Amino acid sequence: MPINSYDNYPMSWKPSIDKTQKPIYKVLAMQLKQDIFNGVLLPGTRLPSQRELADYLDLNLSTISKAFKMCELKGLLSAAVGSGTYVSYDALSNAYLLEDTKPGHLIEMGATLPDNASYEPLLLQLKSMLQETDYEKWFGYGRAGENLWQKDAALKLIRRGGLITTVDRILFANGAQNAIAAALASLCRPGDRIGADTHTYPGLKTVAAMLSIQIVPIKSENDEMSPFALEYACKNDNIKGIYVIPDYHNPTANIMSVENRKKIAAIAKTYNQFILEDTSYSLLSEKPLPPVASFVPEQTIFIASLSKIIAPALRLAYVAVPVQFKDSMSKALYNLNVSVSPLFVELAARTIVSNQFELIIKGHREQAIRRNQLVNRYLADYTCIGAETSNFRWLLLPSKVTGFEFERLAAQQGVQVYAADRFVVGNSSPERAVRIAVCAPETLEELEEGLIILQKVLDELA
Repeated sequence: MPINSYDNYPMSWKPSIDKTQKPIYKVLAMQLKQDIFNGVLLPGTRLPSQRELADYLDLNLSTISKAFKMCELKGLLSAAVGSGTYVSYDALSNAYLLEDTKPGHLIEMGATLPDNASYEPLLLQLKSMLQETDYEKWFGYGRAGENLWQKDAALKLIRRGGLITTVDRILFANGAQNAIAAALASLCRPGDRIGADTHTYPGLKTVAAMLSIQIVPIKSENDEMSPFALEYACKNDNIKGIYVIPDYHNPTANIMSVENRKKIAAIAKTYNQFILEDTSYSLLSEKPLPPVASFVPEQTIFIASLSKIIAPALRLAYVAVPVQFKDSMSKALYNLNVSVSPLFVELAARTIVSNQFELIIKGHREQAIRRNQLVNRYLADYTCIGAETSNFRWLLLPSKVTGFEFERLAAQQGVQVYAADRFVVGNSSPERAVRIAVCAPETLEELEEGLIILQKVLDELA
């Protein structure tokens, strides 16, 4: 029996479990999961202390600890040093943003899809390749030792993004998401912790959940990752590394200042943290700022994806890896992929070496500017963060409407946007905001139609 009486004692959660089922910690973890999914426990709820629950349920403290840890690794709970354990704000959100099928009845402004009006140079290059007499070599397995000139092309693109590195540090991945998965699989173990912005790329969250890696939210200052908060996390939260998107941050569309990049790099160096730098959108800027990797190259895995700046179908990312991480990450990529597509690697390399990639990026950039001009026109009365060359914008919502509520209202009127709640990390409170993918609609006319609908919804809430 419990030592104390809990009849009138206030507790946010008083579970009832069948102790005949074993192991009990799994039974308790399942009950906790069900109560979160059924709305008994709401996101942000502070749970009773482990000692309180152990006494209330008449169980060993270690049993409660195991159940909490199990749910924490699944992303359902977040422990904050000194303040307790909370139901994660993102416990119920769907972080898999690219749906299996295109939403037929909605104007798609959720997933960050680049425009499809800039691909002709790729088509011409591909046709030329397939007319060569030995075209069949593009359809076999790729071997890492046979693509040195293609790595030279990778160096050219990475250098365009502001990082000077060498061929021996280049690895190929099947896109940024694949590179992130390989990096975490090679550098972390289940139960390890990494830092990220309070709102971050959902692909990081899904990979971390799959690998049982916890993401610790690093608070912002002036809309950028706070160096003070990062240093606190290094000292107190036992993190092994951090994930950053310094350019066109996904989802908030912010661009990190050079000064802050230097501070983040210095802290990572001081506390021996690895940095996973995602530069998927950097080249949308005509003159990208120096990457974080340029200030601490020996600790930064630099990911240059081609999906958003050239074409998603290439499924290719160039990764500049410090010597200390290269062997383990190379093995992780092999275990995940065996190899990357020789067809795509060759197509990308020829597009880069011929400088046609600059034409494609310029086309994407010009299309983004035209689309953002429409955004600025229709949403002029609201705070919509993001540069004119951004693929997406971060719309701060009026009144007391939440991101999920606005997402639902917009969908009812025929437009798909994604709430801040889908991007929030752990026990961080989601902003009252939504991400608008301005390049996702197939035409400018479709985008304009979607913006008219969003303006109407916003005006009705104001």
